[in-house]
Amino acid sequence: MAEEGFLSPDDARILALESAVVTGHTLKLMILEPGEPLDLEDIRRRVESQLHEHPRARERVETEGGRPRWVAAENFDVSRHVRRYPERVASSEDLRRAVGTLMAEHLDHRHPLWTVDVIGPLDDGRQALAARLHHAMVDGIAGTRLLQDLVADPREDPTSTVGVRPHTRRPRRSLWHRLPAAIGRELGHPGSRSPFDRPLTARRELAFATVSLSGLKAIGASRPAYATVNDALMAVVAGGLRSWLGETAAHLDLRAQIPVSLHHQDDGPGVGNRDSFMNVTLALGASDPLTRLDRISAQTRAAKQADDAELMYDLLHAVGQLHAIAGLPSASTLLDRVESSPREFSVAISNVPGPRGETTVSGRRVAELFSSSEPGAHHTLRIAAISHADAVGIGFCTDPTAVPDVAGLAAAVEGAYGELQRAAL
Repeated sequence: MAEEGFLSPDDARILALESAVVTGHTLKLMILEPGEPLDLEDIRRRVESQLHEHPRARERVETEGGRPRWVAAENFDVSRHVRRYPERVASSEDLRRAVGTLMAEHLDHRHPLWTVDVIGPLDDGRQALAARLHHAMVDGIAGTRLLQDLVADPREDPTSTVGVRPHTRRPRRSLWHRLPAAIGRELGHPGSRSPFDRPLTARRELAFATVSLSGLKAIGASRPAYATVNDALMAVVAGGLRSWLGETAAHLDLRAQIPVSLHHQDDGPGVGNRDSFMNVTLALGASDPLTRLDRISAQTRAAKQADDAELMYDLLHAVGQLHAIAGLPSASTLLDRVESSPREFSVAISNVPGPRGETTVSGRRVAELFSSSEPGAHHTLRIAAISHADAVGIGFCTDPTAVPDVAGLAAAVEGAYGELQRAAL
């Protein structure tokens, strides 16, 4: 837990990752169907009327004695945060370039760490809202709720609570007794050298794909042991990677890191990040898409039954506390290196539940919703999915100097969805 006003250790660690080539924010992209152009002042009034529900959106980060804390932003001006994108955006390719530029642009720490850019209209009448939210301020689930509250029209059905846990208490003795097995499953299994283990620059390129949520559910339900939506999504991404990487893919032992939210149902706003992970082998060597799905599903099932994500969270924080109290840099540094090694995992693939039904902004339907998360050093491809009604939007963010043709990967993932669906159904 964080002291009053200070960032939690998790949030402070995320903030400290910022550098000349790491911006630290996520991006949510709402693409609206053609209609009357959005009124920027109406959007600003809507946002400002909702900020009382999210006090962190009026706070900035200040470093005091080396420790970052949240403080009220003096002279807060909503027009600084809700802006019109300054360049003409006429096509889908222009839109990809615009959001790539926004992903590469640092947020100003002198002000609250978020912006919403109103983009377009495009030549076909569509418009877009691109919201950047610093990951030290909100995690994936909280960021989706914040965006929904600030810019979307009021609605009865809320953002899904899938992935939000009931508040339970576990005996500590049981936790530490099970920890060695969890470490054995999640860490210490170096795979092939990652094709995404490249130097990182400040450039960003984005691409997007869409698959059916009900289709993923049906694919999962068709398996004898039952696979979850996230299992099916991982198998689709694995199939896309196998196709996109070409002949070398069958010989690569690549692992994906799946962020796991440990938020509880009774967590209030501003609680900060509480995330852990599972590491999953993508089974790229399997030519049959159902074999890939079943292998992925077996791994996630075992990890969830053993509560690996919670155990790894407790381990990493216990080591961090020992480092702070007793000065044990070797243990802390070693664990950090293992956990973030490009041989331990090649690519992070997140999946956040979004609005259950259709969403509108100023009366215009949100036709597509995407999320994008930032790549990192030695992990120059990042994949982020978000659901919206019966669609799952998948965002791919890369440094194009390290990973070219990310649009080709997005197309390959959509193709892999069709292949898996035909095989399963």
